[in-house]
Amino acid sequence: MLILAISGSLKSTSINAQLIRAAANLAHPGVQFKFYEGLADLPHFSPDQDTDNAPATVRLLREALRGADAVLICTPEYAFGVPGSLKNALDWTVSSGEFMDKPVAALSASPNAGGGAKAHASLLLTLTALSALVPEDARLIIPLIRTKMDANGHIQDAALKQALGIVIDALVSAVAARSTTAINHE
Repeated sequence: MLILAISGSLKSTSINAQLIRAAANLAHPGVQFKFYEGLADLPHFSPDQDTDNAPATVRLLREALRGADAVLICTPEYAFGVPGSLKNALDWTVSSGEFMDKPVAALSASPNAGGGAKAHASLLLTLTALSALVPEDARLIIPLIRTKMDANGHIQDAALKQALGIVIDALVSAVAARSTTAINHE
C-alpha cells in the first residue's frame, strides 16, 4: 500500500513535514510512504491551463495522486486557513478528479493551543468539494506540536504516537474497504 504524504508548508524546517515523516515511521510493514515535494513548483491555478496538456508539474502531481492508494495531508494554519500553496495544489485536482473516493487523512499541526483548527476545517471543506473519503479516525488536530516533537523531528509524546497510529490504521482500513467494494462490484 502506498500513501502519498503532503506537507502544506513550504518552510524548509517545517514541523508539518517533520510530522508526516515521523508518521511514516509508525506505519506497519507493507505500508509505504512517498513524500510529495513539488508544492512550490506548481503554477498558480488557471482554468485556461487546466487541460489534458496541463503544465508538467501539475501532471506530476496528478500522477502521484493517481498512483497512491491513500493520501495524508498535514497543514499549518496561515491567516486562519490552509496555506495558499496547498490550496493551489488542491485546486489543480478539481476537474481531474484524483481525490474522488480516495482515502485521505487530514491533519493540522500548530505550535499554538488552537492546533490549526480553522485550517483543518478549511482543508476538510476543500476535501469534501473534491469528493475525497476522509474517515472520521483520519482527522487530527495537533495543538502545541513543538512540545510533542524533538529538534530532530522525533515524536516524544506517547498520545500523539497513538493518535497517528490510529490515523494510519484508518487509512489502511479505508483502502481495504474500497478494494473489497471494487472486487464485489466486478
